[in-house]
Amino acid sequence: MIVTRIELTLNGRKRRFDIEANELLLNLLHEKPHLTGTKYGCGIGMCGACTVLLDGEPVLSCLTLAADVDGREVRTIEGLAEGGKLDVVQQAFLEEGAVQCGFCTPGFILAAKALLKENPQPSEEEIREYLKGNSCRCTGYVNIVKAVKRAAEESK
Repeated sequence: MIVTRIELTLNGRKRRFDIEANELLLNLLHEKPHLTGTKYGCGIGMCGACTVLLDGEPVLSCLTLAADVDGREVRTIEGLAEGGKLDVVQQAFLEEGAVQCGFCTPGFILAAKALLKENPQPSEEEIREYLKGNSCRCTGYVNIVKAVKRAAEESK
């Protein structure tokens, strides 16, 4: 077992971890700082449940080696709220009822956060296109799209 030390900014805080060469970012997040909001869904990059933000861009943590985040910034669902106040996207998901079982919700919220950074006023079609890599078996996507639109409006 080859162990490497990495340093990253995790949810705004500098952190160091000893990792194995083939360790996935998803496993690092669950096992070392015990951040379990990032979900293991399919394990092959098809569902988006494991989405995190890497330097502000959405990535699938089930396909990202932990070694590849050395020196970079990772934000998980646990790092979105600030000062005890939910992020505008998190709040919109609650207000629009865009959560049911909640399993896919962290991935959708982080992907939506990245979308709104890139395109602050997306159309419904643009929202659906951007989020097509995230799967939900409960909601049917209508309230998810409404939540993203609401977050966009409230971010103006």
